[in-house]
Amino acid sequence: MAHSSSSGAISVAVDPVALVVTECITVTSAMRKHARWAHSSVSAILGGSATSNKVESRPRPTARSRFGDSEKKPVRPRAPSITEEVGLANRWGLRGKKGQSMQDNPLLSAFAKLRSDLKRCKDIHTVSAATILHPFLQIIRSSSTSAPITSLALIAITKFFAYNIISKDSPELPLAMQRLSSAVTHCRFEATDSATDEIFLFRILKLMEGMITGPGGDVIGDESMCEMMETGISMCCQVRLSELLRRSAEVSMITMCQTIFERLKHMAVEPEEEDPSARRPSTKADTEAVKMDPSIDGDLLASKQQMNDNVQETRSLDIPREKSDAQSSTVVNGGTQTDSIQSETDEPVDIKPYSLPSIRELFRVLVDLLDPHERQHNDTMRVMALRIVDVALEVAGPSIANHPSLASLAKDILCRHLFQLVRSENIAILNESLRVAGTLLSTCRRVLKLQQELFLSYLVACLHPRVEIPQEPGIDPSLYDGVPQSPRLVKSAASQTNSGRSTPVPIKDRQRLGMEGGLRKPDAREAMVESVGALIRIPSFMVELFVNYDCEIDRSDLCLDMVGLLARNAFPDAATWSTTNVPPLCLDALLGYIHSIADRLQDVPRSEKLPDPAALKQQRELKKVIIKGATKFNENPKAGIAFLAAQGIIDNPDEPASVAHFLKGTTRIDKRVLGDYLSKRSNEGLLTSFMDLFDFANLRVDEALRQLLNSFRLPGEAPLIERIVNEFSAKYCGSSPPANIADKDALYILTYAIIMLNTDQHNPNVKSQNRMSFNDFARNLRGVNGGDDFDKEYLEEIYESIKTREIVLPEEHDNRHSFDHAWKELQFKVHSTTDLNLCQTNLFDAEMFAATWKPVVATLSYVFMSATDDTVFSRVVAGFDQCAQIAAAYNLHDALDHVIFCLSSISTLAAEPLPSTSLNTEVQAGERSVMVSETAVRFGRDFKAQLATVVLFRVVVGHERAIRRNGWAHVIRIILNLFINSLVNSQYLVVSSNADLPPIPLQSPAQVIDRGDRAGEGGIFSAFTSYVSSFANDEPPEPSDQEIEYTLCTVDCVNACSFDQLFSHISELPFESLQAFVRTLLEHFPDDSSPKIMIVKPDIPAPTPIRPNGQKSNPVGVAYDASLVFVLEFATILVAREERSITELGREVANALQSVVRDGNQIHPVNLCRAVYYLLSFLRASFDHDFVRAPVVLHTISKFDPEVFRQANSYIVKGLVLCLDGPVGLRNEMVNSPDFWSVLRSLQAHQEAAQPVFDILNTVVASSGLTSDNYEPVMSLLSDVASAGTASFRAERARHEAAAKSRSQQPPTKQPNEAISRGTKAMSIVLQVATRVPSFIQQSQLDPHDAWKTYWVPLFKTLRSHSFNPCRPIRSQALSSLSRILVSPALVPDTPHQNSEVTSLFTNVLFPLITQLLKPEVWHSDPAGMGETRLQAAILCTKVYLRFLDALLAPCAEESEQQESEEENKVDGVTLWSRILEMMERLVKSGGAGNELQEAVPESIKNIILVMSSSGYLAPPHLEDRTPLQKRLWDVSSQRTERFLPGMLAEVFADTREATPKKAEAAPQKPAVNGENAAEKADQPQDAREEEADENSVET
Repeated sequence: MAHSSSSGAISVAVDPVALVVTECITVTSAMRKHARWAHSSVSAILGGSATSNKVESRPRPTARSRFGDSEKKPVRPRAPSITEEVGLANRWGLRGKKGQSMQDNPLLSAFAKLRSDLKRCKDIHTVSAATILHPFLQIIRSSSTSAPITSLALIAITKFFAYNIISKDSPELPLAMQRLSSAVTHCRFEATDSATDEIFLFRILKLMEGMITGPGGDVIGDESMCEMMETGISMCCQVRLSELLRRSAEVSMITMCQTIFERLKHMAVEPEEEDPSARRPSTKADTEAVKMDPSIDGDLLASKQQMNDNVQETRSLDIPREKSDAQSSTVVNGGTQTDSIQSETDEPVDIKPYSLPSIRELFRVLVDLLDPHERQHNDTMRVMALRIVDVALEVAGPSIANHPSLASLAKDILCRHLFQLVRSENIAILNESLRVAGTLLSTCRRVLKLQQELFLSYLVACLHPRVEIPQEPGIDPSLYDGVPQSPRLVKSAASQTNSGRSTPVPIKDRQRLGMEGGLRKPDAREAMVESVGALIRIPSFMVELFVNYDCEIDRSDLCLDMVGLLARNAFPDAATWSTTNVPPLCLDALLGYIHSIADRLQDVPRSEKLPDPAALKQQRELKKVIIKGATKFNENPKAGIAFLAAQGIIDNPDEPASVAHFLKGTTRIDKRVLGDYLSKRSNEGLLTSFMDLFDFANLRVDEALRQLLNSFRLPGEAPLIERIVNEFSAKYCGSSPPANIADKDALYILTYAIIMLNTDQHNPNVKSQNRMSFNDFARNLRGVNGGDDFDKEYLEEIYESIKTREIVLPEEHDNRHSFDHAWKELQFKVHSTTDLNLCQTNLFDAEMFAATWKPVVATLSYVFMSATDDTVFSRVVAGFDQCAQIAAAYNLHDALDHVIFCLSSISTLAAEPLPSTSLNTEVQAGERSVMVSETAVRFGRDFKAQLATVVLFRVVVGHERAIRRNGWAHVIRIILNLFINSLVNSQYLVVSSNADLPPIPLQSPAQVIDRGDRAGEGGIFSAFTSYVSSFANDEPPEPSDQEIEYTLCTVDCVNACSFDQLFSHISELPFESLQAFVRTLLEHFPDDSSPKIMIVKPDIPAPTPIRPNGQKSNPVGVAYDASLVFVLEFATILVAREERSITELGREVANALQSVVRDGNQIHPVNLCRAVYYLLSFLRASFDHDFVRAPVVLHTISKFDPEVFRQANSYIVKGLVLCLDGPVGLRNEMVNSPDFWSVLRSLQAHQEAAQPVFDILNTVVASSGLTSDNYEPVMSLLSDVASAGTASFRAERARHEAAAKSRSQQPPTKQPNEAISRGTKAMSIVLQVATRVPSFIQQSQLDPHDAWKTYWVPLFKTLRSHSFNPCRPIRSQALSSLSRILVSPALVPDTPHQNSEVTSLFTNVLFPLITQLLKPEVWHSDPAGMGETRLQAAILCTKVYLRFLDALLAPCAEESEQQESEEENKVDGVTLWSRILEMMERLVKSGGAGNELQEAVPESIKNIILVMSSSGYLAPPHLEDRTPLQKRLWDVSSQRTERFLPGMLAEVFADTREATPKKAEAAPQKPAVNGENAAEKADQPQDAREEEADENSVET
């Protein structure tokens, strides 16, 4: 019949009832074949029992449960007990001689009865489990069965459990499991051979394992569980058993313990665990009943002799123990022999499943097996126990820590044994103890704060070498700076040598335990390193060390020491004192530490129930101060106290209580120094205050003295000891002496006697027989207690205490007893120490990494330099990357900067100074080219350097905001190195949005090699030819193919560094980061003291012609410094981007730019060009600040040599245009600077800058930029522009003439001449300038006449000089502008100086102009057009005279003859008229103007004469009453005209003679009309006046 099986059970194909019957027949069949049961009755075969009716089942009173249950319940019919069955056997002679009746054998009858009961059974699960197991258990417990028969019974029981015949639902399962456990733990059988016996034991072992791990294991009681565990442990420990069986037992024990301790996870902590006094009596009884005492020395299979005729050896699993009511054990003694059989008459009615009592007892027994001082326990047993304990901790470590009863075992006994076992030289013991310690700390460290500190301190002391790091060639020692030479918990060698007093706390703790470290074997070191690595792999382990130890004042810096330990042992030399596996193990652990921090970067910080990070940081800083102060105190107490007071640690150094409070509260003071300091006479007040801090209440005098001397060491001098004893006596007695002590004096003597007793009892130089006895001690104190003796019992207690426990400083302990005492002190501290804070958070990662990054980065750098394996490189690269990520995420700038320094040092590209580029050679092949340099070849050959560079920029890119000056210094140096060697594409450096500025030119090579034309060449001859050619030309040899390949590797590496992203990120840096970058960038600017001129081979970085033969270029005097341009451009662009950066950094950038521009004549033109542009652009950006002033900059530029202007003109012009487009104030400041116009005049002489300069000029004039201050330089520049047009005209004409003379040449195509066009426009601009002159004169502070000359004369001078210009367009425009200006009404205002100013127009403008036009060389400059110019000049002269006729002649008419005679030499209107006629005469006689001039001049003169005549200024001689003016004018006119126009006056006045009367009448009105016309014309707009003058000229 089928039945549902439990999980894990095996389904059975046969009927379960039949299977049980079959197993019964199998066992009985084997028994019948044995000689002892050969004559069994037929009932044994038929399934009946002859005695079944004799042993009746009847009700029995209920016995009290073992677990205190007094409730009475009905019980099942009792089966015959084994005692009764043995009685029946004896009665019926079953053990008699052969042939005696065997028909009623109880062992066989039990099987018969079971078979009989099962005949009516349909479902085996309805049968009681105890009933099924009963006959099999009798076989197991019977000593008369052999091992094979007992094995059959075990096999049957095993099947019952495996096939689910007995399951968790079976009736009376708890009782069956109890009886089964009792049977298998008290099994007896007749011995055969050891192999068979051990097989039997193995079956028992597996059965116990199945019982505990199976479904029925949950109902096993505590006592049964302890019995089975006791049996299992005994089998593991029996040395007489085979190794195989013992190992099998160990494996089974591990499996069973896994199940047992798994149950602990589901047990709640009971109140009595936390308070043992609250335990119920029943619980106490259960606890006392559950005891285990596994057999260690005895033989588990005990041999017993039977004293009958047929002596047979039997074996038993009984563990020797005291007799009890439930068990009687008889031992073979003489001839008496009985079997040890457990009575089953008192069966428990209720069995409680096993729980904490049995688990605690099991844990206790396992821990006790670890006792290193127990001689019965060998190392094999300890190894076995360690493995089982490790499994228990792995399964239920946190649960053990949560149960106080188990936690107390772990905190005290387990840790004490483990910490002593780790000192074992047995490698097996060491490995297992380290593993258990690691598991213990990983699962229970919350309650093991002090124990963990002790254990880790010992590991650090053992593993940290005191050897300096060896310096290897090629590795900079600064790379591994930061790796500690010794742990922080160990005082340095120098301190020990100098004072011998500095003893930090952790070393004392280790000395208390006798765990001072020292040398360990290499294998032991490796095992310890593996243990440390396993702990560090716990993600939160290191941060917990940091928070709970490094940040607590009285704890050691475990986190820093662990990192230092791993860092130091990761160096390759660590293999010399350990094994070759230690360095990679340490490196792996160190990288795991970094990886755990990096993994938590993105986590959300959790702060629940955790300390405040700010408070921890403050506490850590306080700890540093205290350590420093304690160190100073140990060297010089007064200096130490002064330092601590200055730091605020001691409130008042003059107050003894404050100082005493610190000295007692800190454990970092050297106790020898403290004892000496307290006992000084000058410190009596301090000693008193120090004593007041102790509480000696309810302490015996030796206990109080022990407590006192635990805080400092007694000095060696008697007076000092006396002072301390006196103070102690006064404190101990207080206001009233304690019991058994009469007074203070008695206590003083007793204290001294105790000190002497302590010395006598524990001085190694005193022999045992000579040591003081109690009687001696009591005799010495006779009669000193106020005249009486001390109480004998009181003295005896003191004597025994001192004899067994020496009063000594914990750090001076050196034996086991001292170890025990020190451990007790540690356990005493445990009660006052808080639990460990478990930190599953990244809240403290920043502070922890800030404290530990130095040894980590140093180790990575050293390993990177010395490694050869790709896997190591990969891990180290990942470590660098993670360190950078952590430093950037937590803004640990120093850490990130140091990572950059290490990688840049390894890259070899950050060398100072920058390498020479004089031998750089460009190799071209088709469209590709590569610059071969010494740097590129060396770098391409070094794989580590390439890898470091890629890693470096992988670290930098994306973390730019966290880098500070130290980091940027190395990055910038690398960039400059690559840039000057043309290894960085210039397009990466274009970070400016100004398209007018081309990219920075790269360094020009010393030579260019084109390999495209020699692709087919090769061989030795070609190479030899190249070498000889280069040697003859004094140039570097042509690069080899290998050097080119190395260079290509360098190029590939540089391309992988993401420079485009780097520069893009830099341009977007926030100000704080930008400030660091710019200031570091400017640090690479050359000092002013450095030489500016260098003789080098490279030319300016212009396109270099390809020289297939590799010939070199000509040297020049000044070197081009591409790095200088890079620094200036980058700094200027970055600083000028926002107002804050300009304010903070502008002055530094301005100083750098100005220092270059000031030395412009000694700087390479390319450097200077861009520096000037940067300076001008920065001038625009920083105009609101006083960093750069426009006049200073312009003055500096104006002092450049002409050659500098020739090469830098385009950049200067661009910069000026940029400034003029900037703020209005800057534009006004520039245009009013004389140096600005001086610079423009220097620039316009160069064709490239002429047009921009003219545009600037035109813009200034058109945009009201023209002022009285820049008026003259503007006129000068306009004149220069026109002169430039003249020069261009002459050059163009010369080219045409040369082409005309050479018949073979094709005449050049005539193109528009921009210079002439600019010159023409310049003359028109003068006309615009003229409109501003009246306002300048009006605004001027000068005398009006002086002002008129100041502003008009330069303008007329400019126009006059270009009115005879050889270039006809310029000349025509100049003369036209002059004509418009001269006839302008605003030219000569109505002032007292009007006559003088008008006269100046002729004497300074018109007459010199005509004089120049009459010169032959002027005529020949443009023969075809100069005649027209003369004509225009003549007409202009007469027109101007007519324009100012009244102004010239009216004053003359008012003058008297006397004045005229006195001022004959004065230039007036008459004199000017004479000069005009003279000029007209010269023009007419010049003959160069043709008929036009011959006709125009007489007409113009005739017109003037008519106007003068009509105006009354000129009268012929035939008229009467002529004025002197009329006379003079007639005489001058007659005299001059008759010379070149004879008869003209007569002709004119002949026509007028007939009309004399009419004209005479009208004559007086003419001047008035002319005056009115003049006034009207003066009031006309300028354009109207100019048009009228042009019309008059045309009419003329």
